[in-house]
Amino acid sequence: MKFIYQYPECNGIDADLLDSGPPADVAVALERTGWDGMAFTEHPVPGARWLGAGGHQTLDPFVALGHVAAVTKRIRLLTYLAVVPYRNPFLLAKAAATVDKLSNGRFILGVGTGYLKSEFFALGVDFDERNALFDEALDVLGLHWKGEPFSYQGRHFTARDVIARPKPVQDPIPIWIGGNAKITIRRVAERAQGWMPLTGPPELSVTARTREMATLDDIAAQVTVMREQAGDRGPSLAVAMAYMDETFAAPKAEVERHREAMGSMEAAGVTHLIVPAPSLEPSATIELVERFGADYITTASA
Repeated sequence: MKFIYQYPECNGIDADLLDSGPPADVAVALERTGWDGMAFTEHPVPGARWLGAGGHQTLDPFVALGHVAAVTKRIRLLTYLAVVPYRNPFLLAKAAATVDKLSNGRFILGVGTGYLKSEFFALGVDFDERNALFDEALDVLGLHWKGEPFSYQGRHFTARDVIARPKPVQDPIPIWIGGNAKITIRRVAERAQGWMPLTGPPELSVTARTREMATLDDIAAQVTVMREQAGDRGPSLAVAMAYMDETFAAPKAEVERHREAMGSMEAAGVTHLIVPAPSLEPSATIELVERFGADYITTASA
């Protein structure tokens, strides 16, 4: 099992996202204590009502991960997740290639189709086109990263004999796709390197516009389907899932219970555990990173 720390999401508008501590300091602590990666999410222009009602603040994940890359040498850098239809696919490809190049091949492009209609409207993107734009981007990303001349006719652009250099370090940059829909499973099996399932209460699935997966049995069944569809690539596909039991952050957490829960997730096919950390004071954030490393990561490695 690999462990990825998701920088704390700051809910609402009364606090500031970086109250939990400078990302560079957190990243250095993660690398020192055995974590395998760090993740940032995104919402470039969410609705005020959504944010005020408990939605979360974000940084630009590509800029934030580039910042983190400069102070680390080992941990992987994940967008959890970037909303593909928000960007021209060439700009998305260039941002991903830049972080990968500057980090010496440590970037993972975690992506999704998005669900906040108001954000689509603000960015001038047709919400009903989001799946078509997503598939179009999957075409373009691979062509862009090859560093060879190519042409592509998109829905809203024409690219004739274009080329992108420098190439990223990885060939290709891993793409992990988030969501639970059947089309997501198919995309992962055919075109990506990893799956990021969404688990939680039914209302979460409704908000995120994806089907509900409430249990580890649900996840395990879909992992089996996905790997069978992927054929020879199946065993290599990553499955990155959030650890939603927030009691792990308590100073006197029931460590053995959490270890057992994490072991059950691994048995269901989860390869990477994404840990959404709570918003804390900077010193408490570092303390949590260190304690989690000692309680779970060192043990798992041993």
